[in-house]
Order: sequence, then structure tokens, then C-alpha cells
Amino acid sequence: MAQKKTGVLPCYENQFQIDTAASGAEASYKNIADCESFSVSFDNGVEEWTPFDTEGWTRRLMTAKSVTISVTAKRNIGDPGNDTVAGLAFVNGRDAEKSFQWTFPDGTVISFPGAVISVTSLYSGDSTNVAPLEFEVMSNGKPQITAATLSE
Repeated sequence: MAQKKTGVLPCYENQFQIDTAASGAEASYKNIADCESFSVSFDNGVEEWTPFDTEGWTRRLMTAKSVTISVTAKRNIGDPGNDTVAGLAFVNGRDAEKSFQWTFPDGTVISFPGAVISVTSLYSGDSTNVAPLEFEVMSNGKPQITAATLSE
């Protein structure tokens, strides 16, 4: 078994996988080549109310949550993961959904079944740039979290 990682880790140890299988076929997750940077934002729905018994102090309860992962990559033609993301640039509706996984450096996997993949940049730039592939992965329902099972 692999030794459990501790301490600080470089961001490149995060990896992203997308289901490259055709709709209805058994899932086939592949890494997405040439990802350079990413950011994660959580949209938390918080309800607030101020009952008499709190003497003006607000009560709160988190009642909703969503996740958006914004990825900057380079377009790599021939890489199955990269091709799958790029292939979603011109589709709408349910056709823009693909299952997606985020693998943390410690081996924890966050799975987003049927995530909405929104391609935001493809092939653009100056003549001397490497063609970009930029996209957002938006949760579509509750993700599944599988904790790492590495040995100590």
C-alpha cells in the first residue's frame, strides 16, 4: 500500500478525470491532459432570521450548496479527457452533462455525477499562444465523497 501523505503538497498533485464513455455505456474515467490551474468556489445558500428570543441577534442555517471548479488548460488534441471536454463546447441541455472526478493529493475522490461542463474558451489567443481549453465544472446535485484508504 502507498504511504499516507502529510504536510503541505503542491497543487499539481490534484487531478481531474472525466467520463469519456458514450452515453449509456459503462463509465471510463480519464485524466484531462495539460490542466494548468484551477479554482474552486462554493455557493452556499444560507437562510437568516431574527426571532424575538435572540434579542436582535441573527440566527442562520445553511440550506443549500453547490460547487464550481474553474479550470485553465491547453487544448491537447488526441488526449481522451481533453477531447471529451472540448467536444462539449457546442452542445446544450443534457448533452452538456458528464460525470467528473476530482482526485485530491491524499487519494480522496470527489465524484460529480452528471456535472454540467461549460466550456468558456477554446482555441483562442495570439498567433504565438498555445490554444487554450478553459472550462467550468458545475455540480448538478450532491457529489459523492470517497475518502482515501492509504496506509499510515
